Amino acid sequence: MNDKAIGQLSGLAGRLVAESLINAQLAVEAQKEAALERMHFVQYLVERKDVDGWRVAEVASQEFGVPLFDITAINPETLPIGLVEPNLVSKHHALPLFRRGNRLFIAVSDPTNLAALDEIKFHTGINTDAILVEESALSKALTKWVESQESLTDGLDGLDASDLDDVDISLGGEGTETEDSTESIDETPIVRFINKVLIDAIKQGASDIHFEPYEKSYRVRFRTDGILQVMVKPPRNLAPRLAARLKVMSQMDISERRVPQDGRIQMKLSRNRAIDFRVNTLPTLYGEKIVLRILDPSSAQMGIDALGYEPEQKDMYMKVLNQPQGMILVTGPTGSGKTVSLYTGLNILNTAERNISTAEDPVEINLEGVNQVHVNPKVGLNFAEALRSFLRQDPDVIMVGEIRDLETAEIAIKAAQTGHLVLSTLHTNSASETITRLLNMGVPAFNVASSVNLIIAQRLARRLCKHCRVPANDIPHATLLAEGFTEAMLESATIMHAVGCKDCNNGYKGRVGIYEVVKITPSIAKIIMEEGNSLQISAQARSEGFHDLRMAALKKVAEGMTSLEEANRITVD
Repeated sequence: MNDKAIGQLSGLAGRLVAESLINAQLAVEAQKEAALERMHFVQYLVERKDVDGWRVAEVASQEFGVPLFDITAINPETLPIGLVEPNLVSKHHALPLFRRGNRLFIAVSDPTNLAALDEIKFHTGINTDAILVEESALSKALTKWVESQESLTDGLDGLDASDLDDVDISLGGEGTETEDSTESIDETPIVRFINKVLIDAIKQGASDIHFEPYEKSYRVRFRTDGILQVMVKPPRNLAPRLAARLKVMSQMDISERRVPQDGRIQMKLSRNRAIDFRVNTLPTLYGEKIVLRILDPSSAQMGIDALGYEPEQKDMYMKVLNQPQGMILVTGPTGSGKTVSLYTGLNILNTAERNISTAEDPVEINLEGVNQVHVNPKVGLNFAEALRSFLRQDPDVIMVGEIRDLETAEIAIKAAQTGHLVLSTLHTNSASETITRLLNMGVPAFNVASSVNLIIAQRLARRLCKHCRVPANDIPHATLLAEGFTEAMLESATIMHAVGCKDCNNGYKGRVGIYEVVKITPSIAKIIMEEGNSLQISAQARSEGFHDLRMAALKKVAEGMTSLEEANRITVD
């Protein structure tokens, strides 16, 4: 070893030699090797376990007068996100710890690493100060920080720039926004992450997006084909900023975190296509959960043939739609496709010769040529009041988002009896239960029997993937009969199993409607007039050839559209 080189040791290397932590020869070799490998001197020494990292930190602190800090005592979720680009952090082996006013404190293990402070200051425009930390602890903290950044921006590089940067987001809904609210949430990583999530949800055909904060974690879930799946887990400390960004986009009050709020976002993907998001916030124990319902106006244009009706069911629906008066009721749980069924019917009726008005809470799909009213109970505009106004507006077709009370039911039935076609929804499990629900509300049996023309109960079943489904030859014949299949159905049945491939989600791709369509015949009307129960109405409907939901689902299974497991999931025998 060159004695002259050893004699010229100074700074930290010289102090480490003077403290007998390393010998002079090792110090010179480490300086050369660290330079060749583009590493910092302390990082090189500690990674090769030539020295005790904590002792090096203590000596460096004394030598350069830089405060020493135990980085293991800091919560990684409190580290600033979005201030410093990840490539700078990795390049300089320097981690932003916290910000105080216009000063950013940077954790380094080598106090001579002045280039890190200068470059970070240049890129952020914030004055920087060094905090000395032990090298091993710094490396672990850096790894966690980089992972959190990757989870935030995961997949962004795989998208065209136009997917994110050219997305036109229109603010919607009602609310107030403080003048400086955008300053606190206008962080490029947050903005790009939210845009990425929205675009991914649209591409995957999701119906809902859930942003969910918990005590020690945060997750984003998509409801795809009716099933929730975890898509990404951003760092927990991003929860307030993600919520703030979504609330600003939805024109909500970002300073109000104690009560639920509703809003709306419109994302224009192209000149001819826009997607609406209905947004709701809910204060939970660990922050605001935000759910976005994806509303695609193109779903109303898909046509009745794409919904999955059996030919005879489609014919019944079309015939009743073409009648000048009466009532069509669509029933089923939330997320069963009632809105799409109603809007498909409205789209068929939407001609220049008809005056169509709708009362909804909220308006989910904008339809040109239809007069849509968003009810607002806070100002006295409820369903009943909207219906009264419709009747003074010379309507041909009226759509009521939901019949929730006796007053709304009575006005809707009155409209159906006086020359108007009325479409509406109820939350019941079957067609027969829809009748008893109206009777239980207090609607006279005669009015129900004379006004209701058609009832559609529906569910959505996941459609088997055409690329990977396989025949289900392992199901015993007796089991299929016990499930409800008839011998006639089994003679031509093509029962399939879900498998799973790269083109689908666990063997399923898309959904198909399962429908119970019941026309109110004279026999069924007689039972209603006698105030019969739902079991009597259901038995009469089956005797007249109307398939219930279970049989409709089994027909889809026999046709190979869905699996028996899926039919069992959505229907009860």
